[in-house]
Amino acid sequence: MNTSLRSSLKSGVAGREASGRRQARLPAPVSRVGPCRPVATLAPPPPASSHAPAPAAPASKLELSELTAVSPLDGRYGRLSAPLRNIFSEYGLIRFRVLVECRWLQQLSRIPAVTEVPPFSPAANAILDKLCTPEGCTPELAMRVKAIEKTTNHDVKAVEYVLKDQFRSNPELAAVLEFTHFACTSEDINNLSHALMLKEAVHGHVLPTMDKLISELTRLSRDFADVPMLSRTHGQTASPTTMGKEMAVFAYRLQRQRDQLAAVPYLGKMAGAVGNYNAHMSAYPEVDWQAVAAEFVPSLGLEFNPYVTQIEPHDYIAELYSAIIRFNNILIDFDRDVWGYISLGYFKQRTIAGEVGSSTMPHKVNPIDFENSEGNLGIANALMDHLVNKLPISRWQRDLTDSTVLRNLGVGIGHALLAYAASLKGISKLQIDTARLAADLDNSWEVLAEPIQTVMRRYGVPEPYEKLKAFTRGQRVTQESMMTFVDGIDGLPQPAKEQLKKLTPANYIGNAAQQAANLPHHL
Repeated sequence: MNTSLRSSLKSGVAGREASGRRQARLPAPVSRVGPCRPVATLAPPPPASSHAPAPAAPASKLELSELTAVSPLDGRYGRLSAPLRNIFSEYGLIRFRVLVECRWLQQLSRIPAVTEVPPFSPAANAILDKLCTPEGCTPELAMRVKAIEKTTNHDVKAVEYVLKDQFRSNPELAAVLEFTHFACTSEDINNLSHALMLKEAVHGHVLPTMDKLISELTRLSRDFADVPMLSRTHGQTASPTTMGKEMAVFAYRLQRQRDQLAAVPYLGKMAGAVGNYNAHMSAYPEVDWQAVAAEFVPSLGLEFNPYVTQIEPHDYIAELYSAIIRFNNILIDFDRDVWGYISLGYFKQRTIAGEVGSSTMPHKVNPIDFENSEGNLGIANALMDHLVNKLPISRWQRDLTDSTVLRNLGVGIGHALLAYAASLKGISKLQIDTARLAADLDNSWEVLAEPIQTVMRRYGVPEPYEKLKAFTRGQRVTQESMMTFVDGIDGLPQPAKEQLKKLTPANYIGNAAQQAANLPHHL
């Protein structure tokens, strides 16, 4: 070892020894780090607290309930969305598929050329008819379909197999087992099932709830027809109206969209693998299968679509959801306006015993129903907008991108119905504060600048707009100052001045009250 290296090492050791001697005079520091051990021998660190939560139970052990459901539609809001389960659930879809399959078999029995399926007896038809009802197609039968699907990996084929098992108990039906699902592609069954699902949901739940909303707004329009209110355009004071007339605006707008939704036809097809009845005609070329389909589809309460591919193109579904989206957008507008009126003090909200408005501010009575409605309407519209834009598009004669999307037919409707219920609940709590409305009007005499300058124009007074602008814009205007201004208008006849001096912000409402009263004639 060379001399300089030995010198350096000796110096380093001596330095450490000296340092150790100096540190010996001080208390030894407490080490915050445990002794080093090989990684393989390290034990897991102790819990940070004796109160640390226990590990979560494996997800597989959680039974589906309102507490464990992933979707709030089936969880927190399960009670409100429950009526849709019989329609849009997996059971609901199976129920409608069973209906279509049974009705198609009955249709075949009525075609004279299809001699292999003779007309059914009342007993055989009774079996098929019962399967077309919830009492016949029970959740237990649907569970058998799901069990078979685990093997087939095809949901419609599983329905066919379960029906064949059901039919074996009747000699007539057992003799025609292979005519179950005859010449059908899965989409023949699915498109009709989806149409029936949508029709039942819209006519049984959506339209009636829309009608309740419109009825409630019509009631508000009638009750508040004569209640004057300061308008606001761009958030600034504007010519007065009445609360009733503003409610009438929303009722009329919603009614138009409701009527457009009610007018949407529910289309269906029964045309085989690519829409040309290829398989049908190969077996029975003498039968006019398009005419058969044109008879069968309307027998289900649907409208026949004569031009299709493997799928019914879903254009009507886009039309249907577009109408609901437009209705929802108007309701969002209503929710926000009422939220604002509550904020201004125009409406009070009835309190409910035991209800909490804020976890820290005891005085709060929040407009939560209108906020809840607005939030659910946004979710509903986002989901339905995707269906509107996706479903009419399919590559060539069919791709599978619509299949998983169609399984969400009821989700947007579910959120929409939650929103409608929330708005109705919010409306039921509203109490108008006429004193607050009157005070707001009495502090806004500047709004009479509009009628005064308009009357000045009638009598040829020069620069009426400019004179009122100079008098009112950015100025504090009172009843006294306004009357003084009117008295000082040169060239305005005295009777006109007297008429203007009778105006107040509370009675300058045009025909708003009459519009509110006339609403029922326009609905």
